[in-house]
Amino acid sequence: MTTKPPPAAIHVEGLQKSFQALHVLRGVDLDVPPGSIVALLGSNGAGKTTVIRILSTLLAADGGTATVAGYDVATQPADVRRSISLTGQFAAVDEVLTGRENLVLVARLRHVGSPGTVADDLLRRFSLTEAGGRRVSTWSGGMRRRLDLAMSLIGDPPVVFLDEPTTGLDPQARVEVWAAVQQLASAGTTVLLTTQHLEEAEHLADRIAILHEGRILVDGTLAELKALLPPAQVEYVEKQPTLEDVFLALTQEHA
Repeated sequence: MTTKPPPAAIHVEGLQKSFQALHVLRGVDLDVPPGSIVALLGSNGAGKTTVIRILSTLLAADGGTATVAGYDVATQPADVRRSISLTGQFAAVDEVLTGRENLVLVARLRHVGSPGTVADDLLRRFSLTEAGGRRVSTWSGGMRRRLDLAMSLIGDPPVVFLDEPTTGLDPQARVEVWAAVQQLASAGTTVLLTTQHLEEAEHLADRIAILHEGRILVDGTLAELKALLPPAQVEYVEKQPTLEDVFLALTQEHA
């Protein structure tokens, strides 16, 4: 007996969006399986943020359909909003408050029971307990981003949208955020992230969709995408470490 696969956590079909004469999305099709990390890869202006804004009900599509957690983004926007969390390109945290106070505030706004317990649990999950009592203005960029991700989990939304989550971060902070994103998926959260960094998609994503000129060119696993190119020739090449390799090795050794 064949087991029927679970319905997609995010289903997009024929999505279109234009801004006056500029056609940004020209018929985007995308399925995101539940509990997976899917990277929407594309250059600046490819339409990645537009897709996220439509799926999070911040922007109306001109054509096509989209569902998130089983709800139609056009006809059931309130249900969609209750099922998602959105993290933009810059950490939306209050720098005057401590890390713990940020989490407690969001928990109260979302009417979550025992906000203090929820805050302490998230600080622990994202390795922020020691800094939790300090004002966020004293935190590093990577710590603020991890706090932002922790705040996005309050209320246990089944779907999380991350729009270029490592924008402006140094290499070490980027690795910290990658670990936090992987934690989300390991706990069963569906993650759709946009990025223009190839190594980010390669490191994080279960599946990768390449958006170009308003359409998805290809959608598959990293192995499936690599199989589209001719087999690599085996040659001896002396590989030198990159500056990022050196930076991470030295800073981790010092730590």
